[in-house]
Amino acid sequence: FWLKFGSEHRETPASLTMKLNISNPVTGMAKVIEVDDDKKLLPFFDKRMSADVPADSLGEEFKGYVMQISGGNDKQGFPMKQGVLCNHRVRLLFKKGMSCYRERRKGCRKRKSVRGCVVGPDLSVMSLIIIKKGPEELPGLTDNQMPRRLGPKRASNIRKLFNLEKQDDVRKFVVRRVTEKKPQGKAPKIQRLITPRLLQRKRFFKSQIRKRMELSKKLKQDYAKRHAEYKQEQKELRASEVAKKKKKEHK
Repeated sequence: FWLKFGSEHRETPASLTMKLNISNPVTGMAKVIEVDDDKKLLPFFDKRMSADVPADSLGEEFKGYVMQISGGNDKQGFPMKQGVLCNHRVRLLFKKGMSCYRERRKGCRKRKSVRGCVVGPDLSVMSLIIIKKGPEELPGLTDNQMPRRLGPKRASNIRKLFNLEKQDDVRKFVVRRVTEKKPQGKAPKIQRLITPRLLQRKRFFKSQIRKRMELSKKLKQDYAKRHAEYKQEQKELRASEVAKKKKKEHK
C-alpha cells in the first residue's frame, strides 16, 4: 500500500471521529471533546480557518455559543495552514516567518506538506475558540477562572491590561509568579519602560548629535573662509606675476 502525498490525495474515512480542542480565552481554560456523529460536524465542513460558526449542532449545552475555527490537523498529523484555499494536502516551499515552519539554519528554505485551511471530514483534530458565550455554563470551559501564569512583559501591554493612565507606575502592576526558590515572586523585566535614566540617555544622545552638527557647521564655515582667503592670495600672486612680466617686457 502506497500513500500518495500532494494535491491528488483524498481520504474519506468510513467512521468519522474528530476531536474538538475548545479554548476559552476569557477564562483561560481549554477542553478536548470527541465527536463521532457526522451530523454534529456538518456546520463546520467547507468553512475556512478564522470563520465564525454557531455551535448549536454539538449539543444542547452549546446552544447560543459561537466558535471560531483556529486550526487543526489531518489524520496523518499535517497542520492546517491559513491562506491555502483547499481541503487537501499540498506541498509548499517555506521560508523564515511563514507559519507551520521553523527555520533550523539561517536562510534555509524547505518544501513541506501542509493541509489546506478548508475544514473537511479528513481532520482528526480541530481547534475552536469561543467567541460568544451561550446561556448555559460549560464545565471545564466557562464555570471557572484560570489565573494567567505569565502576564504581559511590554509596558504598553501592562497598561492596556490594567487600564492604567500615563502617570501610573507600571512596575507595581507586573504579574508575579511565586516559586519555591523565590517566595517573594518572580517578575519579568519590563520592556520599553520609560525611566528617568532612559530619558537622560536620550537627552545625552541628542546633545551629542547637536554638538556634532554645530562642530561640522563651524568647520564648514572655517573651510569656506580659508578657501576664500586662499583664492584671494592666488589671485594676488598671479596678478603680481603678470605685473612683473609686463615690467620686463617694457624694459
